[in-house]
Amino acid sequence: MSSSRKRLTSKGRWVVKIGSALLTDDGKGLDQAAIAGWVEQIAVLVKQGVEVVLVSSGAVAEGMNRLGWSERPSEMFKLQAAAAVGQMGLVQAYESSFQHHHIHTAQVLLTHDDLSNRKRYLNARSTLRSLIDLGVVAIVNENDTVVTSEIQFGDNDTLGALVANAIEADALILLTDQKGLYSADPRSNPDAVLISEGRAEDDQFIAIAGGGGRLGRGGMATKVRAARLASRSGAVTVIASGREDNALLRMFAGEEVGTLLVPEHERQAARKHWIAGHLQSRGRLYLDEGAVKALKVSGRSLLAAGVVKVEGDFSRGEMVEIVDQFQQVVARGLVNYSVDEALKIMGHASHEFESLIGHITDPELVHRDNMALS
Repeated sequence: MSSSRKRLTSKGRWVVKIGSALLTDDGKGLDQAAIAGWVEQIAVLVKQGVEVVLVSSGAVAEGMNRLGWSERPSEMFKLQAAAAVGQMGLVQAYESSFQHHHIHTAQVLLTHDDLSNRKRYLNARSTLRSLIDLGVVAIVNENDTVVTSEIQFGDNDTLGALVANAIEADALILLTDQKGLYSADPRSNPDAVLISEGRAEDDQFIAIAGGGGRLGRGGMATKVRAARLASRSGAVTVIASGREDNALLRMFAGEEVGTLLVPEHERQAARKHWIAGHLQSRGRLYLDEGAVKALKVSGRSLLAAGVVKVEGDFSRGEMVEIVDQFQQVVARGLVNYSVDEALKIMGHASHEFESLIGHITDPELVHRDNMALS
């Protein structure tokens, strides 16, 4: 077992994405038996201590089946109607299956904008992390009923990667109708071999990946791009067949299932690198000596009580510099409150936030997971 495969055998956080062709048995309607099988595997993982968020395609495809459409329509209003109809069956199927295992579920409908706008990103992140903490399996799908460009150009592989980034997942599992990434298109090249492991950033994988299928919007190329996106926060990606028996449990056992694409950096290091080097600072938070010590020595989150001065013009989710009493930058991080709110809560304990600004979004001003020390 490679060291990268070994990462899948320990307790961690997985984002599992299941594609339309699998869920609807290539367009024949929701495959209830297959859904029950995946849910049973996820239930076992959860009981083993793995935190799972499920990203599910299939709403449009199930809607098409219920409406008797054999071909995916091109008109936006028809796609949105199909999504609205299909979402009902999809949620019912998951809820029923998970209840057999005494696991609660939650429906979370997102657009790509929810995970690219910094404020909405933090809101979505907080909701998903809260559900995880409560032991609830979130069922995430793209909000096809109300979005526009996402239905035409988006895909749930990318959404899965964005969710993996948001919740700092250890692994992104992309279940598809193929066994993984091949050295060439196996449908036309009999000499094509399955790639067991590689680097997510390897350009050759984009070159050899194929196109999408009849029901979905993505293909192998979108999965490779999703692996690249997930690697930015240090997550490994597995592209594997959802039709293989117990694929998820075999991954957890360390078997070489599908194609494993690994990032260049470890999870925490990759996220810190992204925060430190790829965002523009919108302000500064000046700390007292005790707060600086808590960050640098104890590795804690930044609490408002330790802030003595606030500068800049920033909104929730934007990057700020964290400065000591000598005006030296000790860290950079994503702030949980706007500049107006920060000015009101600085120097105060989190239990005072509601009386000061009317709400408590997060107890920390900057969470340690969203902070990179200088």
